[in-house]
Amino acid sequence: MATPISQIPLRIKGQTTCIHHKGRQLEFYCEKCQELVCPKCLSSIHKAHPVSELSEITPQKEPDIKNFIDRTEKNDLVQIGKYITTTDTLLKDNTSTFEKLSQKLKMQTDKLKQKLDMLTAQTLSLYHKMEEDNTKLIKKYKQDLEMYEKQLKQQIQECKAALQRSSHIQIYDTYCEIHSPTYSLPVKPVLGTANFTPNESPQDNLKKALGKVITSGQGQTLTDQDRSVSTSDDLGQPSTQQQRSETKVKKAVTTCKLLPQTKVVEELGSPCYIDSTCPTTDGQVWTSFWNSRTLTLLDRKGIAIQEVNHNAGIYDISLSPTTHTLWVCDRDNHIMELVSGRLTQRFSTKKVPSCICVTASNHVIVGMTKHISKFTTDGKMVCTTMVKGTGKPLVCTPDRISECPVTHNVPVTDFNSESDGGDGNKHVVVMDTDFKELFVYRGAIPSTYRPTPQTGGIPFYPRGVEYDSVGNLIIGDGNNKRVLLISGGGEFLRVIYTDTVSTWAVGIDREDVLWAVFGSMFLGKKVKLLQYSSV
Repeated sequence: MATPISQIPLRIKGQTTCIHHKGRQLEFYCEKCQELVCPKCLSSIHKAHPVSELSEITPQKEPDIKNFIDRTEKNDLVQIGKYITTTDTLLKDNTSTFEKLSQKLKMQTDKLKQKLDMLTAQTLSLYHKMEEDNTKLIKKYKQDLEMYEKQLKQQIQECKAALQRSSHIQIYDTYCEIHSPTYSLPVKPVLGTANFTPNESPQDNLKKALGKVITSGQGQTLTDQDRSVSTSDDLGQPSTQQQRSETKVKKAVTTCKLLPQTKVVEELGSPCYIDSTCPTTDGQVWTSFWNSRTLTLLDRKGIAIQEVNHNAGIYDISLSPTTHTLWVCDRDNHIMELVSGRLTQRFSTKKVPSCICVTASNHVIVGMTKHISKFTTDGKMVCTTMVKGTGKPLVCTPDRISECPVTHNVPVTDFNSESDGGDGNKHVVVMDTDFKELFVYRGAIPSTYRPTPQTGGIPFYPRGVEYDSVGNLIIGDGNNKRVLLISGGGEFLRVIYTDTVSTWAVGIDREDVLWAVFGSMFLGKKVKLLQYSSV
């Protein structure tokens, strides 16, 4: 039985006696086993093995030892010395690198702090300015009311005096004066409003503002984005791979929850016909009807609390999201702003304006036959739509227009009339801020979607288009008597509501309550306030 390797005795370095035969001197070298042996080993363990005397082989080993010494001294030791010196440089560079990175990071942080302080100061200044402007408006309104009160009291005294004198002429003249009043009740001013919503999850935005952090080690390179993918996914944000595959359409992240069934919050009758609505910040709504000369302000009960008359037919209205004043386009090519109860002309257009939208950047977008144009508030053109490669206008017959509060994309309802170069098929065109087409929605509803009664087979007739606060598109489908909800990227989400009569207009207030107008030219005018989501 062979002796296990772990039990074979080994000679200690410098030992001169045999490990197998104690006391015997090592005098020979076994070439087969490549180890030193004693004379007795030659007749036992190493019997018949080729051997040489130790004194004969040591001269052969000396040159190898000398070569090792020479090679190590000249090469290896010199190289190791350089490595040792390099480590000192690496230590200095390492310290210097991270000192510079730390300094750069602190400088960027200081810049961001300064910009935040500047932004805060600018916002506070804006608040202060708005407060002052509101104070002036309120004081002026009070003065006007006091003057109106004084005039009414004077008129009452004149009426009493006329009755006491009993002159037929005086009574007749007094009667005419009270039925054709020279003075009118001052219009309550539209005050500037502001709102501030703190960002409850600023971490991702702070990372982007601070800059890109890249670290590497152990053959891998990781970025701050790679490290935050799992966190972002947990929060419902797109992963890095999803971000790479995004299309050119700016898609708003939906952060609202759709209710199982749309709730009718209020249902009211209107004293006037409506085909354009602008909900205000205080729970009321401005309304107009195509080619009518009257603007009507309704409360949530459908009562007219203010009317503004105009000398030309009004085609469309829009409420500025920044100043909260009402803008109007009329049949005489005028773009007007409602100031202190009176329509004031701001500029004119070459073609008749069919629809209007005032943007968050305080521009005025006007829809006209075969094109859409963006102006400053004093009428300087900023940009306009271009004719597509087919020679057909991007928008042929614009009817209503709005702006997304999230992406600032611009949707337009296009009646697409053949007389304007279209094919008669009505649709909604969604463009970016430079008026480049993003997508077209033609009223398609998936065949699998059947939660509510469908009219079916009736051509899509977009009457009104608005965005809610999270960037979803709301479209009134007139002929099909319903209101549709479309994602910011053009995907159908649901039918919000279906009525028994045609949809005429849609509007969204700041609480995401939908003001939808239903009816027909001769069969009533009803407004429904609809709650379809919880933000």
